[in-house]
Amino acid sequence: MYNLLKSLLFLLPPEVAHEFALKSLRIVLRTPILGSWVRQSFQPVNAKPVVVAGITFPNAVGLAAGFDKNAKWLHLLKDLGFGHVEIGTVTPLPQPGNPAPRLFRLPQDYALINRMGFNNDGIEAVVERLKNRPAGLVVGGNIGKNKITPNEQAAQDYTKAFEAIYDHVDYIVVNISSPNTPGLRDLQEDEFISDLFEKLQTLRAERRIWKPIFLKIAPDFQQSQIHELIQTIRRAKVDGVIATNTTIDRSNLNTSKSKIEKIGAGGLSGRPVYEASNTILGFLAMELGGEFPLIGVGGVFTKEDFDGKVSRGASLVQVYTGFIYMGPRIVRKILS
Repeated sequence: MYNLLKSLLFLLPPEVAHEFALKSLRIVLRTPILGSWVRQSFQPVNAKPVVVAGITFPNAVGLAAGFDKNAKWLHLLKDLGFGHVEIGTVTPLPQPGNPAPRLFRLPQDYALINRMGFNNDGIEAVVERLKNRPAGLVVGGNIGKNKITPNEQAAQDYTKAFEAIYDHVDYIVVNISSPNTPGLRDLQEDEFISDLFEKLQTLRAERRIWKPIFLKIAPDFQQSQIHELIQTIRRAKVDGVIATNTTIDRSNLNTSKSKIEKIGAGGLSGRPVYEASNTILGFLAMELGGEFPLIGVGGVFTKEDFDGKVSRGASLVQVYTGFIYMGPRIVRKILS
């Protein structure tokens, strides 16, 4: 059934299809009797809770940041069986993101290329929605800097977003690894990470409730760079690492080179990033030896993909592109 629906949805522009599919699914789930039956069909069977960084997750499969940027679909996503949803990336000020078209499908590769550019409604609007979040769903807040903010002032954006969202999410993620905000990945260096986490940890110490602060990293590191990053993670006393974001690599794709060149810049997600993200995940697990929890993301479509992340040290696994290609029963299929 979903393969048929997907063929129709893929006739629409990706962003239009995204909104249409979610709105349509919400209508179905709100329909008496039918909605209850459909909702039950999405729930994973015998899913086991997982405790990570002091948080009890209903199950180990979550939805990565970027899908629900503005915390609009949390009730729906809980009904689909996700154990956690990471909203954002959210910036202090609202911003439209990059000009469209900015999201592209690569069906031959089961992949997407996006250059969304942190399009979001801003931290104030998102916090208002989070006040009505569903009970029983773990929600993470992925924060970033505004495009207009120079890197020299980036820490101010992160601390402002952190303070605003802290009381309304279960964990916070510092995103300095998106390839779609100019200069953002330049912040993946020791001084900035150490200084920023020190600031955020000081702000956290003033709060009544302790919540973990995670770091999301890119997959485009050389082995020597990973060793340096691991030392930085230790020094910064990061509470956990999300590995990984999208890649700028375009090697070994089935999609024609001419089409890839026509699409242009952006972060690649889906099947092609699976091995690269697993390599980073494996290095982190080997070097850190269980010091920090790891969340694996990148190219997860099936139970085998999920198991591959877990075997390399991931305590939790997130999906994104796999959700689009495999459909709303992906959590049930992975966990059952």
